[in-house]
Amino acid sequence: MIVALPAKEIISQLSDKFPGVIEEAGQDSVLVKSDSLPAVAEHLKTAAGFKFDYLNYITAVDYYQYFEVVYQMTSLEHNHSAILKVRCHTRDNPTVPSLIGIYQGADFQEREIYDLMGITFEGHPNLKRIFLWEGFDGHPLRKDWNQ
Repeated sequence: MIVALPAKEIISQLSDKFPGVIEEAGQDSVLVKSDSLPAVAEHLKTAAGFKFDYLNYITAVDYYQYFEVVYQMTSLEHNHSAILKVRCHTRDNPTVPSLIGIYQGADFQEREIYDLMGITFEGHPNLKRIFLWEGFDGHPLRKDWNQ
């Protein structure tokens, strides 16, 4: 059975290895600075106590003041999971680093978020619309989108 790894266990190790990257933490999630996302994700994937080798999903949430990109990762070896988050504080050109180089499964999920929310994943090799046609005006899952 897979259980959620408490955020405090993740925070203690991340704070030592990456000082200052944690913006806030909940009971079962950790919010990190966007520019440190690839390094933190790589560490969580390869570190002996974590081994989060499977990316369950990526999703995005529009809170009006900012966008939040949410990643759930699972360790098949240790049977635990974790939630990692980053925020985009601009609506004009929200951008976060791509994790496709760390998790191949991020490919279509990042493209879906780009298409429907308008968040750009910097470093993605094929970032283009996946559901809507090229030239479609806007991103329909944004709370401020008008038809």
